[in-house]
Amino acid sequence: MTTFLTDIEGTTSSISFVKDVLYPYARAALPDFVHAHGQQPEVRRWLDQVAIEISAGACQDAVIVETLQGWIDADRKHTALKALQGMVWQAGYRDGDFTAPLYPDVAPALRAWHAVGHRLAVYSSGSVPAQKLLFAHTDAGDLVPLFSGFFDTEVGGKREAGSYRRIAAQLAQPAAEILFLSDVVAELDAARDAGLRTVLLDRREDYPQPRLGEAAGGHLRVESFADITP
Repeated sequence: MTTFLTDIEGTTSSISFVKDVLYPYARAALPDFVHAHGQQPEVRRWLDQVAIEISAGACQDAVIVETLQGWIDADRKHTALKALQGMVWQAGYRDGDFTAPLYPDVAPALRAWHAVGHRLAVYSSGSVPAQKLLFAHTDAGDLVPLFSGFFDTEVGGKREAGSYRRIAAQLAQPAAEILFLSDVVAELDAARDAGLRTVLLDRREDYPQPRLGEAAGGHLRVESFADITP
């Protein structure tokens, strides 16, 4: 059986949801969140990590928040930022401020693949808790039980072949039996270098100009999960 390893942004969900909903929500909510929860150990450890990085010592939480907001604006993939964003988004999902929209072809395909025995896993630059929150609160319902594994950049960068080898090892499955789905050619290149099979998702909403021929990097190109066969 195949293990489907999927990216999120631009693959299962529109890039605009992350950039236009999740990021602005976290940016606006961070000051109040840090004020209310900044002394809780699981929050404080990440704030202190940012403080050490920007000043080599302690600094005011207001300065830390401003730094985090700047990182959001710059779309920086920083572990502390991802962890804190995940905590903020948890409150937003819980309070019903938003749900996570999936492309309409995604949930039916995931459920169908799972039903016939294929394994499902996620590899995204967002933290594992944030991934689980998203899939637990989709507009198609809670999909977390469908997945066998969640991976973030703790296993390594998404453009590094070694990351995919580590994922294969953790899944205890030969690389050739894992099919990686992503909208980013460079990520697919790294996965292919590690021996994984690959599919390029070329969503028209996110990529108005089709990536054909050389632009697809030699990867199978589809516009929908419905076009993917194990």
